[in-house]
Amino acid sequence: MKVRALRMLPVLAAVLLTTACSSLNPFASSTPKPAKLTDLKPSADLRTAWSVGVGDSGPYVFQPAVANGSVFAASHKGRVVRIEGGKEVWRADADTRLSAGVGSNGKLAVVVSTAGVVIAYDGATGAERWRAPVGAEVLAAPAVSDDLVLVRASDQRLIALAAKDGARRWIYQRANPPLALRSFSGVIMEGGVALAGFPGGKLVAVNLTNGGALWELTVASPRGATELERVADVAGVPVVGRREVCAVTYQGRAACFDASNGNALWTREFSSSVGMDRDTRFAVITDDKDAVQALDVYSGASVWKQDALARRGVSRPLIVGDYVAVGDVEGYVHVLRREDGAFAARDRADSSPIVADLRGYGRGFVVQTRSGDVVAYEVR
Repeated sequence: MKVRALRMLPVLAAVLLTTACSSLNPFASSTPKPAKLTDLKPSADLRTAWSVGVGDSGPYVFQPAVANGSVFAASHKGRVVRIEGGKEVWRADADTRLSAGVGSNGKLAVVVSTAGVVIAYDGATGAERWRAPVGAEVLAAPAVSDDLVLVRASDQRLIALAAKDGARRWIYQRANPPLALRSFSGVIMEGGVALAGFPGGKLVAVNLTNGGALWELTVASPRGATELERVADVAGVPVVGRREVCAVTYQGRAACFDASNGNALWTREFSSSVGMDRDTRFAVITDDKDAVQALDVYSGASVWKQDALARRGVSRPLIVGDYVAVGDVEGYVHVLRREDGAFAARDRADSSPIVADLRGYGRGFVVQTRSGDVVAYEVR
C-alpha cells in the first residue's frame, strides 16, 4: 500500500489543483486564487432548514446518507449520528478513527475505520450490529441494501458482506493501471447489479449474487506518452436513467450508454475529477476547470456552461427540481437555474470546503462540510 501511495503522488499533486488544499494554501503564493464571487439578485428562495455539527472529516471525505426521511452522518473521530428534522435521533461512538461513511438504507448505517474494519449500526436505534475487517484501506462510503453491504477498497476491489452479520460473500478484483486517482467515489447497487467506474476509463456491472462481471464498457481510453497523461479514471459514481447509464472520466470523455446492449448513445471529450448528475433532460458535469456544464441527455449536445466559479473546487453537481446545486472550497452553496445555468441563489454553509457529494433531501438537499456541519437546505 505504501508503494502504491508513493506512485500516486504525481497524480495527487495534479488533482489537488482543484481542491481546497491548493487554493487555500497560504504558503503557495503563486497558486491562482479562487474566482471572486459577485453579488447576485436571488431568483430562488434558498433556506436553511437545519444545521447539526457531527465533527470534522480530517483528511478524508465523509458522505451524508439520506434514507427513509433521515440523514446519517459520521466524522473522522468516530461519531456516527442519525438526524431527523434537525434533531439527533441517536448518536454512536465507534471508538476508533474512521475513513469512510456513511452508507445506509435506513435499516443499517455503515462506516469504515482507518484500519479497514467495516462497522454496522442499527438504523433505528444506533446499536452496533457487527464489525467485519476487510484488510484494505476504504475511502468511499459503502453501498447498502437489505441483503448486502458493498465496500470499495482503495485498491479498487469490491468486497461484498452480508448485511445481517458482515460475513464475506464475494470479492470482485481487476487489474489496474500503474497510476490512478485517489478516489473517494463509491459504487451503486441497482436492480441486482453493482455499477462502478474504474481506472482506465472502464465502467463495469457486477452480479450482486456472485460477484461475476456482467459487462464492461469503455467510457474513455488512456492516451498520452507518460503514465500521468494516461490517467483516465471514471470520476464519481455512474448515474442511471430508465435505460441509460452515464459516466465521465478525468482526462477523457463523458458518455451515455444503452444499458440493455452496451451501445454508446453519445460521447463527448471531457475531463472531470468529481463526476456528474442527470435527469430526464440534462446531464450536468463539473469539469476540471470548475465550470458547471449541462449537456442534452439524449444527444450530448452542449446546452449551457457556467464558468464563473473557476478555481473554487466545485463539487459534483446535484439536480434538484428546476435547479442545480454545487458546493465549493470556501463552504458556499451555489444554486443555478437548470434551464440556463444562471445563478439563482447562494448561501454559506460554513467557512470550510464542501467536498462531499450533495444529497437530495425532501424539497432540497443536504451538505456536509469538512469541519463537520451537516446542513439541510430547501430551495423553491
